[in-house]
Amino acid sequence: MKFWETKKLNEMTTEEWESLCDNCGKCCLVKLEDDETDEIYFTSVVCDLIDLDTCRCTNYAQRCKLVPECIDLKQHDDFKDYTWLPSTCAYRLLADGEPLSSWHPLVTGDATSTKEAGVSVSSYAVKEKDIGDDDLQDYVLDWIGKIL
Repeated sequence: MKFWETKKLNEMTTEEWESLCDNCGKCCLVKLEDDETDEIYFTSVVCDLIDLDTCRCTNYAQRCKLVPECIDLKQHDDFKDYTWLPSTCAYRLLADGEPLSSWHPLVTGDATSTKEAGVSVSSYAVKEKDIGDDDLQDYVLDWIGKIL
């Protein structure tokens, strides 16, 4: 059995935890929250720290200091609160008792399988620095019929 099939998220080593990230980049998408309904809307705008080729943070160790809105998932104990994460996210899947996706790098053994499966943001995301804050709502994504 694989570690992700036998361990709970809070039982994983740092190395195991970090390996769960599939490098889709969706958690790095800027999100908007409706003040009245608390609904979260994903935009196609991505944090400036992300490398759009690899969908990895270019300054992972300092990300929460450099980007105050960045959330260190490992710092939270109640993984059921991760409902804002994309439905394909390994952390969310495992917290919900679901298996990893068939294209996940831990399943395929290929670090590029997420991008090859068309699940990463690399093909459509734009950097935050390239748009104005007032324009964010113009970049809200319609996920209906798509893998989120």
